Amino acid sequence: MKILIIGAAGMIGMRLARSIIKNDFNGEIHDITLFDVIPPKIENHKNSYKIKTGDISDPNIISELINQKPDIIYHLAAIVSGDAEENFEKGWDINAKGTWHLLEGIRKKFLTSNGSYKPKFIYASSLAVFSGPYPSAINDDFSPNPETSYGAQKLVGEILINEYSRKGFLDGVALRLPTIVVRPGKPNKAASSFYSSIIREPLNGIEAILPVPENLCHWFASPLSAIRFLRHAAKLDFKKLGNRRSLNLPGVSCSISDQILALEEIAGTKTSKLIKKIPDKKIEDIVNNWPQNFMADRAIELGFVADKDFKDIIQIYINEEINT
Repeated sequence: MKILIIGAAGMIGMRLARSIIKNDFNGEIHDITLFDVIPPKIENHKNSYKIKTGDISDPNIISELINQKPDIIYHLAAIVSGDAEENFEKGWDINAKGTWHLLEGIRKKFLTSNGSYKPKFIYASSLAVFSGPYPSAINDDFSPNPETSYGAQKLVGEILINEYSRKGFLDGVALRLPTIVVRPGKPNKAASSFYSSIIREPLNGIEAILPVPENLCHWFASPLSAIRFLRHAAKLDFKKLGNRRSLNLPGVSCSISDQILALEEIAGTKTSKLIKKIPDKKIEDIVNNWPQNFMADRAIELGFVADKDFKDIIQIYINEEINT
């Protein structure tokens, strides 16, 4: 089985690659290609994998990747929400046009192969496709209506995947991932970056900035759950999706005050004292319109499983990043 991971140098991409390299994929031998603008840092392993670098908005690069006829394509590449909002053209070139070029490369290979090439296409979408006003919990029939450039770009990708699947060029699914925390490393340009910082930094004895009110609620999942979501998606019978190829994934809904309480229960009040409240109107305006809770019935029926609670999410970070 051939697997292509686009966006393999990102946190989720590298974890997905390591998971597949370490463990047999559905009991089959696999040939993995890891693609990104920079080489992903993957340790050597007896299983084979190739690393390729390039620009996803370049159709020639896409053709080279698709000519390998991967059976499963994970499309994780994107510039993050804050960067997409500040850099309009860059956001549309990578997040929307890049996806278009990728799907077009698949369509052309489908045609030249007389329909014999039809990969599974797993797309990392986002909760940013939604905007308020919201019900107490968003169900699977709630309509997307993005109010950020990033959300609009992700929704375009979802619509394209639905269309290319309808036409039979591929079997695609768009996974609306919860906000993934706790991310290791340093903060990035994502508007949601502080959600990880206010847990990660205090656990490492460093001050963190909280730019929004503590009563703000949101929808979360751990990196471990994200990998499980992605790997489970590859095992799905895509016929069960019908003509609705976008899925709201299960997660944990909690407020920032709930997050801080969970942090204190695990690591003591000394950690929460390292969180400094410094309001940032720009970030607050972005995240204040993000969804807070979901009823992800379709995804749950299809076998997707969320973290137990936010303490579980914090403990996963401690086990994977601090206690190793």
